[in-house]
Amino acid sequence: MPVDGKLLEILCCPVSKSPLTVLGADKLEKLNAAIAQDEVLYVGGEKVTEPLQEALITEDHKVIYPVQDNIPVLLEENGIGSTQLTVF
Repeated sequence: MPVDGKLLEILCCPVSKSPLTVLGADKLEKLNAAIAQDEVLYVGGEKVTEPLQEALITEDHKVIYPVQDNIPVLLEENGIGSTQLTVF
């Protein structure tokens, strides 16, 4: 189930305060492929080990935040920097 639209209107990146949007299905698929190949790290330095069912991305497309059980995880250390991904 996608993040509620009204909630999405008020959510922002905890660091840059940039608005967030839902990461498109095509980019989510590419991100999950990179995760499966052990190529993705959280900003905090830990490997991302589980594929994401849904994610939010900052307006400038620099940081991705996972959504777990329909709840956005907006913690700085749980962001995924998109510069490490060649598909972004």
